[in-house]
Amino acid sequence: MPRARYKQLVDRFASDIRTGNLAPGSRLPTHRELAGSEGVALVTASRAYAELEKMGLISGEQGRGTFVRETTLPPGQGIDQRPVPKGTLDLNFNSPSIDGQSQLLREALRQLSVSGELEPLLHYQPHSGRQHERSIIATHLKQRDLHVDADQVLITSGAQHGLAITALALLNPGDIVAVDSLIYPGFKTVAEVSRLELAPLPFTESGPDLEALQKLCRQRRVKAVYTQPTLHNPLGWVLSLAQREALVAIAREHDLMLIEDAAYAFHADHPPPPVSQIAPERSIYISGLSKSLATGLRCGFLAAPIEYVAQLERAIRATTWNTPGLITALACQWVADGTVTQLEEQKREDARARQLIVRQVFNDWDYIAHPNAYFIWLPLPAEVRADRVCAELLEQGISVASAEPFATTEHAPHALRLALGSVKPKQLEAALLKVKEVIEDNAALMGTRVIKRRES
Repeated sequence: MPRARYKQLVDRFASDIRTGNLAPGSRLPTHRELAGSEGVALVTASRAYAELEKMGLISGEQGRGTFVRETTLPPGQGIDQRPVPKGTLDLNFNSPSIDGQSQLLREALRQLSVSGELEPLLHYQPHSGRQHERSIIATHLKQRDLHVDADQVLITSGAQHGLAITALALLNPGDIVAVDSLIYPGFKTVAEVSRLELAPLPFTESGPDLEALQKLCRQRRVKAVYTQPTLHNPLGWVLSLAQREALVAIAREHDLMLIEDAAYAFHADHPPPPVSQIAPERSIYISGLSKSLATGLRCGFLAAPIEYVAQLERAIRATTWNTPGLITALACQWVADGTVTQLEEQKREDARARQLIVRQVFNDWDYIAHPNAYFIWLPLPAEVRADRVCAELLEQGISVASAEPFATTEHAPHALRLALGSVKPKQLEAALLKVKEVIEDNAALMGTRVIKRRES
């Protein structure tokens, strides 16, 4: 029996894409053009393109057409890929390290070795962490204006683990979670494996569109909101107290759980209280020490209403049994002795200095960034394809991320997220100049200009 006509088209296009006959970025005929050239109905052409899009081989972009996607990303290209090749300047991941951190680690390990702590660390730990470590974190959270008891704190293997166990313990497959239309990619991964439905919200320059959230909650049974109110990744906003209170009011009206991701919160100077402090009865506060200490030290924590703690403990037991004792002991020692506070201030200063480099390089370009953040959001002209820019930069030894890993809508915006923290300052300036050059060259080829900042 002959294959359906649309399947024949799918097979032919898929073969051409996978063999390289159709290169990444190639523009495909419109649905109507394909139908005409192949002598098939318009619905058949549309069905073939829909199938190819499901396979991840093409992408349709509103107002621009249909294009061949990059099917095999090189190492380091994209947020969830392997580490970048040796010698590549990494503007994709953030792994900032302050001078002298290695010596701090050596000294801390030496102190730990003579403290009498090592023997207990050779054994299983309580699922949610040892009580004195939970107390240390509770004290640390008070410095961030979050007042919780130690019994409400659970130690995790990083903030990502905190997000994962929250979904595992407190959400069910099919639950609807409201999110910004651009979010931290790690939560997209959690949602995918947990089979959650993400409902994207539009945003303004200062934060999510809360009227859109209210409308969504009236139309659908939303279970939770995932929010980064203090230094959003990738857009850098810090919500005002009024915005936080408005978000809480909607959550209380519709009985929503608030999942507060505070991984980058320490970068903000004197932010308003966490959402979890304003609405402690419905909030899960998740953060970690990987950003402030080192990304290789996977120690995080969450704070939750006491009635959720047992469920969250079971999720830790199901995933890691307990967090690594040695890393947790080391991290909590640094919290207790003030090392974390010291490193956080140094990283804020370092990030500010790197943002000055960005300002010098991109000058009058229109980009979005918090002055203390280790990343910027760089919009591209509509005619410039982000995947092509990423590929060209990688060929020249620079790894960057497109908007796609961050997008929760069907069509990702034309933009790059540039991470600033993994390279030396002089390397950063050179890398940013190359990014600027490649974007300008692509814009010139397409007969357009880069996006400049509007005069206020």
